[in-house]
Amino acid sequence: MLTLTQALYDQIVAHARADHPDEACGVVAGPAGTGRPERFVPMLNAARSPTFYEFDSQDLLKLYREMDDRDEEPVIVYHSHTATEAYPSRTDVTYANEPGAHYVLVSTADTDGLGDFQFRSYRIVDGVIEEEEVEVVQAY
Repeated sequence: MLTLTQALYDQIVAHARADHPDEACGVVAGPAGTGRPERFVPMLNAARSPTFYEFDSQDLLKLYREMDDRDEEPVIVYHSHTATEAYPSRTDVTYANEPGAHYVLVSTADTDGLGDFQFRSYRIVDGVIEEEEVEVVQAY
Protein backbone atom coordinates (compact mmCIF):
# COMPACT_ATOMS: atom_id res chain seq x y z
CA MET A 1 0.00 0.00 0.00
CA LEU A 2 1.13 3.53 -0.78
CA THR A 3 0.65 6.04 2.04
CA LEU A 4 1.22 9.69 1.23
CA THR A 5 0.19 13.04 2.64
CA GLN A 6 -2.67 15.09 1.28
CA ALA A 7 -0.14 17.80 0.39
CA LEU A 8 1.91 15.41 -1.79
CA TYR A 9 -1.25 14.01 -3.39
CA ASP A 10 -2.40 17.55 -4.20
CA GLN A 11 1.01 18.50 -5.65
CA ILE A 12 1.08 15.46 -7.96
CA VAL A 13 -2.47 16.11 -9.19
CA ALA A 14 -1.79 19.83 -9.66
CA HIS A 15 1.32 19.06 -11.73
CA ALA A 16 -0.63 16.62 -13.92
CA ARG A 17 -3.36 19.20 -14.51
CA ALA A 18 -0.90 22.04 -15.15
CA ASP A 19 1.04 20.11 -17.82
CA HIS A 20 -2.10 18.81 -19.58
CA PRO A 21 -2.40 18.20 -22.55
CA ASP A 22 1.20 16.94 -22.27
CA GLU A 23 2.09 14.18 -19.84
CA ALA A 24 3.58 15.36 -16.55
CA CYS A 25 6.28 13.40 -14.74
CA GLY A 26 8.26 13.52 -11.54
CA VAL A 27 9.53 11.80 -8.44
CA VAL A 28 8.77 11.93 -4.74
CA ALA A 29 11.92 11.14 -2.80
CA GLY A 30 12.11 9.88 0.75
CA PRO A 31 14.68 8.82 3.33
CA ALA A 32 16.46 5.68 2.17
CA GLY A 33 14.96 2.51 3.56
CA THR A 34 11.79 4.09 4.97
CA GLY A 35 9.41 3.86 2.02
CA ARG A 36 8.04 7.23 3.14
CA PRO A 37 7.51 9.79 0.35
CA GLU A 38 8.51 13.28 1.49
CA ARG A 39 10.17 15.51 -1.10
CA PHE A 40 8.14 16.40 -4.20
CA VAL A 41 10.35 16.79 -7.30
CA PRO A 42 8.41 17.74 -10.44
CA MET A 43 10.40 17.07 -13.58
CA LEU A 44 10.21 18.41 -17.10
CA ASN A 45 8.80 16.01 -19.68
CA ALA A 46 11.65 16.24 -22.17
CA ALA A 47 9.43 14.60 -24.82
CA ARG A 48 6.76 17.34 -24.40
CA SER A 49 4.21 14.84 -25.61
CA PRO A 50 0.56 14.06 -24.78
CA THR A 51 1.25 10.33 -25.19
CA PHE A 52 4.77 9.78 -23.84
CA TYR A 53 7.01 11.06 -21.08
CA GLU A 54 10.76 11.12 -20.79
CA PHE A 55 12.93 12.50 -18.01
CA ASP A 56 15.66 14.83 -19.24
CA SER A 57 18.90 12.88 -18.73
CA GLN A 58 20.76 15.82 -17.16
CA ASP A 59 17.86 16.57 -14.77
CA LEU A 60 17.66 12.90 -13.81
CA LEU A 61 21.40 12.71 -13.14
CA LYS A 62 21.16 15.84 -10.98
CA LEU A 63 18.21 14.36 -9.06
CA TYR A 64 20.01 11.08 -8.36
CA ARG A 65 23.09 12.97 -7.14
CA GLU A 66 20.87 15.07 -4.84
CA MET A 67 19.13 11.97 -3.50
CA ASP A 68 22.49 10.30 -2.91
CA ASP A 69 23.81 13.37 -1.04
CA ARG A 70 20.62 13.48 1.08
CA ASP A 71 20.50 9.71 1.70
CA GLU A 72 17.21 9.50 -0.18
CA GLU A 73 15.69 7.17 -2.72
CA PRO A 74 12.82 7.48 -5.23
CA VAL A 75 9.73 6.35 -3.32
CA ILE A 76 7.21 7.44 -5.98
CA VAL A 77 7.78 7.78 -9.70
CA TYR A 78 4.75 9.46 -11.21
CA HIS A 79 3.41 10.56 -14.54
CA SER A 80 0.10 11.36 -16.13
CA HIS A 81 -1.97 9.92 -18.92
CA THR A 82 -3.88 12.60 -20.76
CA ALA A 83 -6.34 10.58 -22.83
CA THR A 84 -6.45 7.12 -21.24
CA GLU A 85 -7.08 5.57 -17.86
CA ALA A 86 -4.44 5.54 -15.14
CA TYR A 87 -3.01 2.13 -16.00
CA PRO A 88 0.60 1.41 -17.04
CA SER A 89 1.22 1.12 -20.76
CA ARG A 90 3.69 -1.34 -22.25
CA THR A 91 6.17 1.54 -22.50
CA ASP A 92 5.62 2.42 -18.83
CA VAL A 93 6.37 -1.18 -17.84
CA THR A 94 9.51 -1.21 -19.99
CA TYR A 95 10.84 1.93 -18.28
CA ALA A 96 9.93 0.83 -14.72
CA ASN A 97 13.47 0.28 -13.43
CA GLU A 98 13.02 1.07 -9.72
CA PRO A 99 11.69 -2.16 -8.17
CA GLY A 100 11.21 -0.52 -4.76
CA ALA A 101 9.22 2.43 -6.07
CA HIS A 102 5.50 3.03 -6.24
CA TYR A 103 4.50 3.94 -9.79
CA VAL A 104 1.72 6.50 -9.60
CA LEU A 105 -0.40 7.30 -12.61
CA VAL A 106 -2.77 10.24 -12.78
CA SER A 107 -5.24 10.34 -15.63
CA THR A 108 -6.39 13.80 -16.60
CA ALA A 109 -8.91 12.27 -19.01
CA ASP A 110 -12.44 11.67 -17.79
CA THR A 111 -12.45 8.00 -18.77
CA ASP A 112 -14.79 6.66 -16.12
CA GLY A 113 -17.39 9.41 -15.82
CA LEU A 114 -16.55 9.79 -12.12
CA GLY A 115 -14.53 12.97 -12.33
CA ASP A 116 -11.75 14.69 -14.15
CA PHE A 117 -8.87 12.50 -12.97
CA GLN A 118 -7.87 9.13 -11.57
CA PHE A 119 -5.01 8.60 -9.11
CA ARG A 120 -3.73 5.02 -8.96
CA SER A 121 -0.56 3.34 -7.72
CA TYR A 122 1.25 0.22 -8.90
CA ARG A 123 4.26 -1.90 -8.14
CA ILE A 124 6.03 -2.93 -11.32
CA VAL A 125 8.75 -5.56 -10.92
CA ASP A 126 10.17 -7.67 -13.75
CA GLY A 127 7.30 -6.66 -16.03
CA VAL A 128 4.60 -7.69 -13.54
CA ILE A 129 2.03 -4.99 -12.70
CA GLU A 130 0.30 -5.08 -9.33
CA GLU A 131 -2.13 -2.34 -8.36
CA GLU A 132 -2.04 -1.28 -4.73
CA GLU A 133 -4.25 0.70 -2.39
CA VAL A 134 -3.55 4.38 -1.85
CA GLU A 135 -4.03 5.92 1.58
CA VAL A 136 -3.98 9.71 1.85
CA VAL A 137 -3.21 11.04 5.33
CA GLN A 138 -2.92 14.54 6.75
CA ALA A 139 0.55 13.88 8.20
CA TYR A 140 2.90 10.98 8.98
